[in-house]
Amino acid sequence: MASWSRDAVIYEVYVRSFADGDADGVGDLRGAMSRLEYLADLGVDAVWLTPFYRSPMADGGYDVADYRDVDPILGTLADLDALVARAHEVGLRVLIDIVPNHCSVQHPWFQAALRAGPGTPERELFHIRPGRGEAGEEPPNNWMSVFSGPAWDRLSDGEWYLHLFAPEQPDLNWEHPRVRAEFADILRFWLDRGIDGIRIDVASALVKAPGLPDRTDGGESPSDDQEGVHEIYRQWRSILDSYQPERVSVAEAWLFDMRRLARYVRPDELHQAFNFAFLTTPWSGPDLRRIIDESLTAMGEVGAPATWVLANHDVVRTASRLAAGLGAAAGGAGSATDPAALAGPDLGLRRARAAALLMLALPGSAYLYQGEELGLAEVYDLPAEARQDPIFARTGGTLLGRDGCRVPLPWSGTDPPYGFGPPGSRPWLPQPESWGALSVQAQADDPGSTLALYRGALRLRRALLQGIDELQWISAADADVLVFDRGPLRCAVNLGSSTVQAPPGEVALASWPVPPGDLPPDCALWIRA
Repeated sequence: MASWSRDAVIYEVYVRSFADGDADGVGDLRGAMSRLEYLADLGVDAVWLTPFYRSPMADGGYDVADYRDVDPILGTLADLDALVARAHEVGLRVLIDIVPNHCSVQHPWFQAALRAGPGTPERELFHIRPGRGEAGEEPPNNWMSVFSGPAWDRLSDGEWYLHLFAPEQPDLNWEHPRVRAEFADILRFWLDRGIDGIRIDVASALVKAPGLPDRTDGGESPSDDQEGVHEIYRQWRSILDSYQPERVSVAEAWLFDMRRLARYVRPDELHQAFNFAFLTTPWSGPDLRRIIDESLTAMGEVGAPATWVLANHDVVRTASRLAAGLGAAAGGAGSATDPAALAGPDLGLRRARAAALLMLALPGSAYLYQGEELGLAEVYDLPAEARQDPIFARTGGTLLGRDGCRVPLPWSGTDPPYGFGPPGSRPWLPQPESWGALSVQAQADDPGSTLALYRGALRLRRALLQGIDELQWISAADADVLVFDRGPLRCAVNLGSSTVQAPPGEVALASWPVPPGDLPPDCALWIRA
């Protein structure tokens, strides 16, 4: 029996910015539960919840202090159980984040390691080493943090600990059997509560090269995509497979060699892996066709579905990114330039809407980030004092960080907080004054809105494309015009600069208003065969 996830559409709920149920300005589980009917009506199959665990929130909850409890800011275990139960009632499955590469400095294990001192078993659960240099004053190797600066911090007793991300996120040592046993138990804890799957944060980085050697220019990364990581996921797959109904997994792995990525989704490992190569591809017909073909071929060789993703909580929103014609290279951490200020506000939205139709027509599973269905753009003008992403602080503001794609959603009304919380509440990040026109309420009854486009596309996808894994390219005179058939649907996308003739047939959906028979630049059509 084919997995439900093979052609599912999964919606990412960034919990802190989705809906506020207790008026404290921070989104929470009760708020998310109150909007599940909206997601069911939108037409998605599942929701993925970002971390809700107990956490000091140094990195938005990805610094976990307790993997088996809910942070009081976000709710309680009872709230989580109620959300899962309600999601199942309205026909949605629920995936949660598992954060296995690192924990919080407040985690009991790390606190015990600090107290225990050098050479103790408690320190073996982390990568804690003496430094280099005559007095150990230099880090153990030359690795750099993803969030800028060295990937090592020095403890008061002179030893150093590894953190590939923020200093508040020490990396766990996955060579230690206690770490592996702990996370196997954590998986079972949540699976026993009825969750339907897991999204694995930093999935490719758990295992480090033996000896933690220096990075070398042009060499393989000693901190990513090591062979030993696959043994971990074979164990996890056996745990997932022991549950009924089916539980699924998806890897966050920033790998751009599709055959390397496909190794994570071999039949005895994970079910899916995010396709970030698709997300980072420039707005170019030949480039997008190449990555689509590579993705389908590589995943097909291991019997796994391809996945497609245009946005998430770590990258610049699609409408802003595509306004410059760029993939995520435009700044996953957020550069200070607003592409819409250079290209005009409509171009990015036109391209984002066309990209959505392209993505949703492709065979495999699609992941949507909250607010993309409203056509939201990146918020570039957040005041410095409001920003909370550690990237902003660690780069001295050189990089804006990811707060601009995490601004709380507009649901209703003409003024902040736009229904995110009750009137008078103050969201944890300020919302633009222009967002009233983009709220769910403002778009709900507008047949030309981006929300209507997504609802229509998801309805047609479910009705026409389920279970159809094949894609057939149709030749086009212009390489920047992509045309393909998938079952009874033909998708045509013009990524060029000139209007071309549209393929014949009944237009079921258009990403932008178009004259009959035309396919203008930055537009997509779904045509019934």
